Amino acid sequence: MPQILFVDDEPNVLQGLQRMLRPMRQEWEMEFTDGGAQALAKLSEHSFDIVVSDMRMPKMDGNQLLTEVMRRHPQVVRIILSGHSDQEVILKSVGVAHQYLSKPCDPETLKTTVARAIALRDLMANVSLKGLVSQMRSLPCLPSLYVELVNELKKSDPSIKVVGEIISKDVAMTAKILQLVNSAFFGVCRRVSSPAEATSLLGLDIVRSLVLSIQVFSEFDQASVPGMPLEQLWQHSLKVGQYAKQIARAEGQDRRNTDDAFMAGVLHDTGKLILAANFSDSYNRAISRSKERQESLAAVETQLFGASHGEVGAYLLGLWGFSHALIEAVAFHHHPNHSPYGGFSVLTAVHVANAFAHSESSSNELAHPTSSLDAEYIANLKLMDRIPQWQEACK
Repeated sequence: MPQILFVDDEPNVLQGLQRMLRPMRQEWEMEFTDGGAQALAKLSEHSFDIVVSDMRMPKMDGNQLLTEVMRRHPQVVRIILSGHSDQEVILKSVGVAHQYLSKPCDPETLKTTVARAIALRDLMANVSLKGLVSQMRSLPCLPSLYVELVNELKKSDPSIKVVGEIISKDVAMTAKILQLVNSAFFGVCRRVSSPAEATSLLGLDIVRSLVLSIQVFSEFDQASVPGMPLEQLWQHSLKVGQYAKQIARAEGQDRRNTDDAFMAGVLHDTGKLILAANFSDSYNRAISRSKERQESLAAVETQLFGASHGEVGAYLLGLWGFSHALIEAVAFHHHPNHSPYGGFSVLTAVHVANAFAHSESSSNELAHPTSSLDAEYIANLKLMDRIPQWQEACK
């Protein structure tokens, strides 16, 4: 069974959690401890999948505890459950917590968050890769955009509109900003899918602290992976997001699904950033081998790393609390038939959008889908006749 450790310095809170989660005893093995030092001792003696910690604790606070957990046990999922939502607390935990829940937390929210974290365990078999992804505080950014963002924030009167526009142009910044604004700490009553809107909601003070003080964004070393131009990757990602949104609209999907389709399209190649930034030599070999053998990059990645960029990206976005529909679309955008769901979904929109984007002619007009489109999957959904309408919607 999944092993979960709850940490809080208040005995009443721990007792409340035990009562609330009693029905889950048949599905989870849970331990409850009243301090950071005790939690680390338990972690050294026993293997846990998830640690759920309060933020404000004497001697060792939640940030210090989770920092040590990340260093000593990187594969463990780290969740903050705290009643304190001031800016200082949020910013301290940005780098070490995968998700944030606020007290009081209703049972269903807590159960769903933990259950989804447990479900991620089976997404990647490579344990060392899981550990590496779990330690990531952020994703590497396009250097020119990073410099542009820093320069804007250092102005005496920076523009929140300009800052939002810069963040919207970068996959890495977009992912991190959306993770934060949609966390429970900010109490936004609806899901935010626009990075520009997310920037506005967070405000300049928090964004400035993230970039200049905490340095949550880092620059991508383009020279280390010359075969993967980051600007091209972003242009492709944005195009896939736009196409996926139009395809979802053409199928009459609601606002939630069209927003998820857009964001899943924008973030579908996040795993490439992770692999390129952390395994530059191996990833250069993967790119070269893919070209030499005329084999898909995803297949070569699986041979070299034990997982494709889709699975790697989905694992990180799942840790960060993105929606199940988005995670599924990112994980299976090359192999949609791996999904058990049998109807049109966000995954369908992203898979088709990605195929369209890859098959565009040099004149930027959509060509007929190439082999990157899984025709058998589309046929099983009885949607082959919709392809011309989707192409028209994407023009």
